[in-house]
Amino acid sequence: MTLRPGHTGLNVTDLDRSLAFYRDLLGFTLLAEGKEDDRRYAFLGGPDRDGAPVLTLWQQARGAYDDGRAGLHHLAFTAESVDRVRRYESALRDAGVAFAHDGLVAHREGSASGGIFFHDPDGTRLEISVPEGAEGAPAPLGSAPTCGFF
Repeated sequence: MTLRPGHTGLNVTDLDRSLAFYRDLLGFTLLAEGKEDDRRYAFLGGPDRDGAPVLTLWQQARGAYDDGRAGLHHLAFTAESVDRVRRYESALRDAGVAFAHDGLVAHREGSASGGIFFHDPDGTRLEISVPEGAEGAPAPLGSAPTCGFF
């Protein structure tokens, strides 16, 4: 049996704020949620998952994401085109989201793949990229993987 990713669970500090971010800016669909005071959560899906969750948000964090601790490095999503990545970038910028790099960047020098790198409301590092179409985009870290150091 070969394992493959199922869904990703993120601890968040404010479920309502995170739900608005992932639903309204990134386009995930709310599948289910719990709003009890001590057990707040949301299951989010997408059009290609047939009702299965892609993300689960758990209001359990007491503070912002800490990139200096072991655990999740970043969460990456794949888009269907560079144009779609740029539309996400525009919507995220209009919402005041913090970016790690200025615009679309290559994953490394000479790479056809690339994307945008930004942070969710709790500081979790996120990426939206494409496997090709980023030829000629700047590579902020030269030959080192852009997604590894932001």
